[in-house]
Amino acid sequence: MTKVIKLRRGLDIRLTGVAKKEKIAISVGSVFALQPDDFQGVKPKVVVKEGDKVKAGDALFINKAYPEVKFASPVSGTVKLIERGERRKVLSVQVDADKQQEYVDYGKKEVGKLSGEEVKTSLLEAGLFGYINQLPYAISTNPETQPKAIFVSALRDMPLAGDFEYEVKGQEADFQAGLQALSKIAKVYVSVGKDSSLTSLLEKCGQGIEVVVFDGKCPAGNVDVQINHIDPVNKGEVVWTVDPTAVLFFGRLFNTGKVNLTRTLAIAGSEVKTPAYFDALVGSQVNLNDNVNVNGNIRVIAGNPLTGAAQSASTVVVGAHQSEITVIPEGDDADEMLGWIMPRFKQFSVSRSYFSWLFPKKEGYTLDARVKGGERHMIMSGEYDKVLPMDIYGEYLIKAIIAKDIDKMEALGIYEVSPEDFALAEFVDSSKLELQKIVREGLDMLRKENE
Repeated sequence: MTKVIKLRRGLDIRLTGVAKKEKIAISVGSVFALQPDDFQGVKPKVVVKEGDKVKAGDALFINKAYPEVKFASPVSGTVKLIERGERRKVLSVQVDADKQQEYVDYGKKEVGKLSGEEVKTSLLEAGLFGYINQLPYAISTNPETQPKAIFVSALRDMPLAGDFEYEVKGQEADFQAGLQALSKIAKVYVSVGKDSSLTSLLEKCGQGIEVVVFDGKCPAGNVDVQINHIDPVNKGEVVWTVDPTAVLFFGRLFNTGKVNLTRTLAIAGSEVKTPAYFDALVGSQVNLNDNVNVNGNIRVIAGNPLTGAAQSASTVVVGAHQSEITVIPEGDDADEMLGWIMPRFKQFSVSRSYFSWLFPKKEGYTLDARVKGGERHMIMSGEYDKVLPMDIYGEYLIKAIIAKDIDKMEALGIYEVSPEDFALAEFVDSSKLELQKIVREGLDMLRKENE
């Protein structure tokens, strides 16, 4: 019988511009850029030179700390540019794609006959192992870790997030193969939403895979929230987390013998003319000019409005773990009479500053990128607890990180969290603190201390 976990805390933010479940054509450039920053915690070492010819599946860079962890090129072609930033930091490795694609053939494999070590070796050889993350520290994992369990969240509930159940249609065999491969390494927990169409499919995946239904508001889809309710992480333990699209990558590798990094993304937001889905390879440079409103200032976000990264132009590079591109108003040209004092009905607020609280089920708010306030002293108000459905004291943990008190950070559950868990808390925070940045700094500090 499928386990159901009901969450009481959280917050659903309903925004205008949800992607319709249909696919459209999007203009994509011929140059593909794989970005090391997409793989948190990896120190890249580039193993190609400008002018080199590569096939799809060849390594572009490796992890210096664990050289067996490679990162595969999404396309075949010629290495055009190794882009570097300050102190020669590698920003991206860019490949000019061939018109006729060539693939490294890693050979089809029957997952049922593989051992856990053989699965791990196959992923390492093909340059896909780096798509597996871990707790603690919320970083790309390494082959020396042995997880007590592996967690996959097939529920995406952040504002304007792409629907994985739409993405997986027609690829069910690859999803099953990827999950079965991971189950050879450790027990796999797959989380879905209430009334998910994937439940019956997942129950046929066999032993070693358990389906858990999460019934609740955002961030019920955050894998760390799910881990906290299924099998919390204690000091000294490691769990792996895998994006469901990465599971598709793994399944394609075993079913076809080739690296195929195609993913389905949503393009969404109030400033998008046709909110819908499109297919693109990781590293694609997507041109949005034809599908966004050019009147007024806009914020283009690689990801969802709460956890995504702002882009400086209307060309977005598809990230390794990205499931949507969002376009919302910038808001720097807004001219509102009397500001927040006006009793507004069309703007969303979790407090009763606006009268929109009278319509809790209203659909389609149009929010812009303004913070609407400045950073100030931290107020211990219980705001975080209302939207953080985890068995931790969020406000006290943030204070411990700011104070750089490692003992308190450990005692308050930092091993169980990643920055995105605090995205909603950051949204409702009266103090306007950059909570996700603070949590990332705390995790990096703790990892450095424990190395």
